[in-house]
Amino acid sequence: MGLTASVLAVDAGNSKTDVAVVAADGTVLATARGGGFRPPVVGVEAAVDKVAQAVEQAFAAAGVESVDHVSACLANADFPVEEEQLAAALHARAWGASTQVRNDTFAVLRAGVTEPRGVAVVCGAGINCVGMRPDGRTARFPALGRISGDWGGGWGLAEEALWHASRAEDGRGPATALARTLPAHFGLPSMYALVEALHLEHIGTARRHELTPVLFATAVAGDAVASGLVDRLADEVVTMATVALTRLDLLEEETPVLLGGGVLAARHPRLDDGVRDLLASRAPKAVPQVVTASPVLGAALLGLDRVGASGEVQERVRAYFEH
Repeated sequence: MGLTASVLAVDAGNSKTDVAVVAADGTVLATARGGGFRPPVVGVEAAVDKVAQAVEQAFAAAGVESVDHVSACLANADFPVEEEQLAAALHARAWGASTQVRNDTFAVLRAGVTEPRGVAVVCGAGINCVGMRPDGRTARFPALGRISGDWGGGWGLAEEALWHASRAEDGRGPATALARTLPAHFGLPSMYALVEALHLEHIGTARRHELTPVLFATAVAGDAVASGLVDRLADEVVTMATVALTRLDLLEEETPVLLGGGVLAARHPRLDDGVRDLLASRAPKAVPQVVTASPVLGAALLGLDRVGASGEVQERVRAYFEH
């Protein structure tokens, strides 16, 4: 029988999985990284197998066989029923005496606050927003794309940019430099050539995400259409944050609003300024800040909240990941 640690923290996104084993005194005994967590693509068990590889590596390095509690923040856990199903799948691996699964956006939120209170908007490949209060109340959105009312995220921005650029080139829409900058990124002479290359998969679908930085660069150069898309994203970020604050009765209280994910963490000046200006207008007591700490820190802190760890213990864990 091996040793028992306090918390196994898991932050599993579509592209990678980070895990950490934390002792009762806040010492981080081991960390490990594994592959992406994509149950809709490979199935639940195969996705959990990817997590298991990282967990087994971390357990071996920490010299433990189990923990008191598993705190897992997972991509694709968009509804409570999915959280329950994934929690059951993780719990069946016998990594801990108890298991709690949350959507991975909660990890970003908890990583950026000293107590479980605030709102986080994450804009990476997609866009999502969650909020929480210390009493356990939460606010969240399904965040499944257009079918759940979402707009934005890196993938969505790339598609919007392609749409406008194609219409500009063939005359259906207003002129925009995107008609030149998007195909030029791939060494192509026109949007027609780019559309053909994407359709015939001469350029892999996954490479569309490369167009989001091109959109921002085109906006910086003064293009009206590109700038309009950036402004619309700022509006969407603030709309989600304001709704979450309202649902949690936090709109009239000084409350942190955490901004995370690759698009927001890049601190594009127009987007950053737009978000802050709109928040100042619609939610004056909101305190925006960009989260740069690893989300696995948030998963660990959520686990320590669950086991009743002291503030001193939590600060020891935070110091490990932030320094």
